[in-house]
Amino acid sequence: MTLREIIDKSNKIVFFGGAGVSTESGIPDFRSEDGLYRQKYDVPPETMLSSAYFYSHTADFYRFYRDKMLPLSAQPNAAHKKLAEWERAGKLLAVVTQNIDGLHQAAGSKAVYELHGSIHRNHCLACGKSYTAQFIADSTGVPHCSCGGLIKPDVVLYGEPLDGATVQGALEAIMAADTLIVAGTSLTVYPAAGFVDYFHGKHLVLINRDATPLDGKCSLVLHQKMGEVLGALPSYLPNEK
Repeated sequence: MTLREIIDKSNKIVFFGGAGVSTESGIPDFRSEDGLYRQKYDVPPETMLSSAYFYSHTADFYRFYRDKMLPLSAQPNAAHKKLAEWERAGKLLAVVTQNIDGLHQAAGSKAVYELHGSIHRNHCLACGKSYTAQFIADSTGVPHCSCGGLIKPDVVLYGEPLDGATVQGALEAIMAADTLIVAGTSLTVYPAAGFVDYFHGKHLVLINRDATPLDGKCSLVLHQKMGEVLGALPSYLPNEK
């Protein structure tokens, strides 16, 4: 069965995506040969993106964060746009994403569960005031609130738990799905990688450049570029068929 045939017959699709979904928007992934975690730094990126490092080396954290984690000029690609169209057409229940770039929302998706938070939300640890990603990008040194408090990005750093409500919503969506599309993720980061175990629908589809531990359990496996695969499919909107 082709992906087109699967999507044609599905009405409760959930898309579960990782860093590979945004690479066609010019955002590097983490674990590939050219990924962020393969680059050479005096301190490993995994350490710099930890909660402990944020509080103990805040200035160094923000230097790295501004340089590598704020791709504010990136635009949604064909995959982001197609998923938003499917949601408007009533075929897609939700997007569950490990990404923090906000590109699904920028494409028009509404039901998005951001497991690792978002660069577009930042708050003062003292008073709770919100700040934009642009504010963080334009600031220098350690950004502080108008009240003097330290501002922290609402992203899940290493050593921090996932948000309980976000996890619950994501799992409920996956359990309700008739088709689960897993895309652009190595499925090696837990607990997110274990979310696939909650799917009991009809079709499990994997779209990823490299092989994953899930390949042998899928209805369909495509080792192709995300945007090319999804972009070639219909929108299913009444006036765009």
